Amino acid sequence: MGEARLKLAISQTELRERGSDEIELLIATNKGEPFKVLRQVASGGELSRILLVLKKILNDRHGVNVLVFDEIDSGISGAVARAVGEKLAALSCGAQVLCITHLAQVASLADHHLFIQKLSEDRTRASVAVLSEEQRVEEIARMLGGYKVSRATRESARELLASKY
Repeated sequence: MGEARLKLAISQTELRERGSDEIELLIATNKGEPFKVLRQVASGGELSRILLVLKKILNDRHGVNVLVFDEIDSGISGAVARAVGEKLAALSCGAQVLCITHLAQVASLADHHLFIQKLSEDRTRASVAVLSEEQRVEEIARMLGGYKVSRATRESARELLASKY
């Protein structure tokens, strides 16, 4: 979204409980495109990535220090996923970043990797484990290869983990 532009549209309405200003976030996602109401045109993944940028600005200017992203990488892959992972990693230099992801390109850039599993027995519970370096390789390989983890997916996982930006 290198050409995207955001602006606020502020209009006056009748006085209500929360004031008389009505504010809408407008976005033009591509060069030459008109501004449109963000909530009407952006997908869930685009909304997450826009939120990433806004949180980065808040962190840079106001020191917000705990940021949580839930599947910010929805609907992306490849180089775009890597770029989102790099933005999250850069953001983590000045804040605590928790990111739920299913993409190896994003997970491989984390300083720590937690594995969260839903367990359904007599009750549904969640299990959380901090992964060791070798467990990270296995999990990244699983993310890359699906059900079957092979020597090739392990090597790819090691390569991703070694290639910090």
